[in-house]
Amino acid sequence: MAVDESLGITRVEGLRLGHATDELNHTGCTVILCPEGTVGSVDARGPAPGSRETALLAPEKPIEEVNAILLTGGSAFGLAAADGVMRSLEARGIGHWTPRARVPIVPAAVVYDLFFSEGIRRPDAEMGYQACEAASDGPVAQGNVGAGAGVTVGKWGGFEGIMKGGFGSAAQVVMIDDRSELVVGAAAVTNGVGDVLDEDGSILAGARAPGGGWLAEGDPIRHMLVDPVPPGTNTTLLVVATNAKLSKVEALRLAQLAHNGLAIAVRPSHTTHDGDTAFALATRQVEARFDLVGYLTVQVVSQAIRSAVRHAATVGAVPGLAG
Repeated sequence: MAVDESLGITRVEGLRLGHATDELNHTGCTVILCPEGTVGSVDARGPAPGSRETALLAPEKPIEEVNAILLTGGSAFGLAAADGVMRSLEARGIGHWTPRARVPIVPAAVVYDLFFSEGIRRPDAEMGYQACEAASDGPVAQGNVGAGAGVTVGKWGGFEGIMKGGFGSAAQVVMIDDRSELVVGAAAVTNGVGDVLDEDGSILAGARAPGGGWLAEGDPIRHMLVDPVPPGTNTTLLVVATNAKLSKVEALRLAQLAHNGLAIAVRPSHTTHDGDTAFALATRQVEARFDLVGYLTVQVVSQAIRSAVRHAATVGAVPGLAG
């Protein structure tokens, strides 16, 4: 078993990822393009998610294939970026066949990142188009890029102690026989109200204490006793992808398991102040036991969340681990 942080989610053959970033206003979007035949589903556990086309991913809905997933800043305004992704895909003849046009299937979800720019710039159709056109299967840029450009973590303690979140990705590879390579990758936009935890359970990034250290030190339930930032302004978005042959129902179960990785890496998670949403994609190339795919999913999601904050750079008075 090996962790591949250089390629991340694009280690899954056929997937391509592209970012569009407004570095001045600290916002952007990220698109993941899927190869033909990719099945997808979603599990939204946050009380106030902003999304588009997610109902189509329910297992009882007849359309199985997904053409792209869009993760975007701008809160609900940022859903406009999906129009640009659809325009790019339509020009390539990609989408669900109908008698008059091919309709690209592009589920999307948003994070609230309006603090840095005061909301004056939100991802739009042009930015979505740029992300789609920039997509590649090469190494994945992480940190203050795409949908991770303007996100933060540790907001349960108030704005004074927050830290920079970001976009992260990771992958794991397992040889399941002499010829078959199982790949599970994940991408994360880490924008939680909670703290991000390292593998040993210590705080990696989160709410800072005024005198140094972490607010949560010495009081494990302190974050339940204070008033956090306004609800609806925190969301961690996840995409887990695998080359395993999964059904649409199994893709839903994989999206559900992705939240286990979130709960391990972010504390607290799934609060009334988060819109946490997880997508799952399966390119259906390799036979593999579902429980193995699920186990790896939990691992790579946690790694992607941590990678997001490790690559996040300081913005103004908000410090990032990358300096």
